[in-house]
Amino acid sequence: MNSKSKIYIAGHRGLVGSALVRKLQAEGYNNLVLRTHAELDLLNQQDVADFFAKEKPEYVFLAAAKVGGILANNTMPAQFIYENLQIQNNIIHQSYLNGVKKLLFLGSSCIYPRKCAQPMKEEYLLTGLLEPTNEPYALAKIAGIKMCQSYNRQYSTNFIAVMPTNLYGQNDNFDLNGSHVLPALIRKFHEAKIKGEKDVVVWGTGFPRREFLYVDDMADGCLFLMNNFNPTKEQNEKGDVFFNLGTGTDVTIKELTEIVKKVVGFEGAIIWDSSKPDGTPQKLQDMTKMHALGWKHKIELEDGIKETYMWYAESLST
Repeated sequence: MNSKSKIYIAGHRGLVGSALVRKLQAEGYNNLVLRTHAELDLLNQQDVADFFAKEKPEYVFLAAAKVGGILANNTMPAQFIYENLQIQNNIIHQSYLNGVKKLLFLGSSCIYPRKCAQPMKEEYLLTGLLEPTNEPYALAKIAGIKMCQSYNRQYSTNFIAVMPTNLYGQNDNFDLNGSHVLPALIRKFHEAKIKGEKDVVVWGTGFPRREFLYVDDMADGCLFLMNNFNPTKEQNEKGDVFFNLGTGTDVTIKELTEIVKKVVGFEGAIIWDSSKPDGTPQKLQDMTKMHALGWKHKIELEDGIKETYMWYAESLST
């Protein structure tokens, strides 16, 4: 890509998409195509077809998705599988029909089996049963990978995919009914501090281990791949077109909770509600492939949480 390349970011106002926009603009890419949901309904096949026919983007970052934590996945499984399949089907197919030079599909580390060997390598995809609490979402993301692989094989497209680990940062979802663990903890501790409460209740046992990647590092990794990786014919035949994107290190939820408590400045107690689900015991990505290409994350967990909390606190006053 060059500074004048026409680049479409699907889902540009979400956590992932907004980070991609910030990164691209900071690197001098100034021909970005952005559409809000009101301007373009990605669930509508005809609307997406008309958009691609008119705009003819050269490059596509597919960051639009229906996302949420354990509670959201458990209560809205039909929405998670339908909306994600529909969005990616529409965009990937229209990218092919309209000659997009390269597409990057954003997936998730939840594509791997619940009892996956750790750390999780890309080759472990489809080697076991998925985590039941997010199976519909994971199946949609697996389908997206398989679409990239299949279109490359049949149509010689240049579609690649990344599977980010748990992301956090600016523009995250802090709604306690639909958020992931890190933003939920930030909000809980912040509100408890403001109200002068004596304790904060956290779901689960705290024993599961999780890996977290600051969203600006994620954007850096995606741009790196767009500019530095093009699958060979052999890689397309093998389906070797997707990459883990993370730090390669993890922490327990208890450790994470203590870091958030410290950053926010809450001085009360933590109460663990073990009647609530833990989710997958461990989700740590193997970063061998990305490291071999020459990319590594830059922002460590506590520093990223500090940046995220600063943004969240400031957003409450605007």
